[in-house]
Amino acid sequence: YSVNEEIKRLGTHLKEYFKLLAKDEPVGKRLDFLCQEMNREINTIGSKSQMVEMNLQVVLMKDGLENIREQIRNIE
Repeated sequence: YSVNEEIKRLGTHLKEYFKLLAKDEPVGKRLDFLCQEMNREINTIGSKSQMVEMNLQVVLMKDGLENIREQIRNIE
């Protein structure tokens, strides 16, 4: 299975995420939404993957994303 589309969308979401972090206005809800979208892409990658190494990376990405979401909850 190819995960190229998911990786490309994940990259797009990350670019937007960093743009939002640079703004001097409330962005917490938009960051949370982007995290939801990134989580969907990561889940899709995990469900398509049949490689143990990739599945381990998916677990790490999900863990990292959950840490980010915890921090976002503290941002307005």
